[in-house]
Amino acid sequence: MKHLLSIESLTRDNIEAILELAAKMKTMRGCLDAHPLKHRCWALIFTKSSTRTRVSFEVGIRELGGDVLFLNANDIQLGRGEPIKDTARVLGRMIHGAVIRTYAQQDVVDFANYSGLPTINALTDEEHPCQILADLQTIREKLGKIDGKVVTFIGDGACNVPVSWMWAAAKLDFQLRIAAPKPYQPDAALLAKLNTRNVTVTEDLSAAAEGADVLYTDVWVSMGKEEEAAYRMAQLGNYQINSELVSRAKPGALVMHCLPAYRGKEITDEVLEAHANTIFTQAENRLHAQKAILSLLARH
Repeated sequence: MKHLLSIESLTRDNIEAILELAAKMKTMRGCLDAHPLKHRCWALIFTKSSTRTRVSFEVGIRELGGDVLFLNANDIQLGRGEPIKDTARVLGRMIHGAVIRTYAQQDVVDFANYSGLPTINALTDEEHPCQILADLQTIREKLGKIDGKVVTFIGDGACNVPVSWMWAAAKLDFQLRIAAPKPYQPDAALLAKLNTRNVTVTEDLSAAAEGADVLYTDVWVSMGKEEEAAYRMAQLGNYQINSELVSRAKPGALVMHCLPAYRGKEITDEVLEAHANTIFTQAENRLHAQKAILSLLARH
């Protein structure tokens, strides 16, 4: 594993290695003497704003012995139109790795290709691999292995988080149900590319939640989609995790949210608070999963 660009690009063995190391790093936090990023400087290149991603990567890099340089894309020449391949070739001669949070997936791919550096996708419009790896770690902690489990994603089924979940389902032995209105269901071409029976898509929210081990949601209006807010609210308004929906899931089911949450929209305040331990464990596990990713990339 030279980069982490997507869940699509990972093998099952890659995923298992990340999760095993993440669990160890969480248990041994503060006790491990190894510093695989010692004398290395990693850059965080962010076009999109962030709380969990920025803090977890900055803390993680420092805990692994490295230095970190935060670069807001609008404060460097990228923001003035410099091609990503030129920025990549400059930074490739100065730093040791890059974490990129941006819009276009191709920008992350191009940076990896032109810089020659280990590159991590910290979120694009196409995938959010670090989030799903932390989610898988959380499910392991709470329910054991994900094999045979049913995960139900509710809301915008065409955005980056469910897309990464779909690739995870295609590679791991669990069922993913996506409950979304027609305009926000995954692209047919993507479903064909996945070529798996592990993913089902429906408009029937109640049926999708029935007997599920995990109920999962995300914001209705993602970054960059603000102009569509009114339309999205109208289309997705019924696709909410509330107490009635939770009652349809398996007893003891997890409720998960990748945050930030807009209470009263995609999830009720009551349900979020009832499942706050799981949801904020998800957020914490971003640190441990990403430290595992950084450590594995440092070996190459």
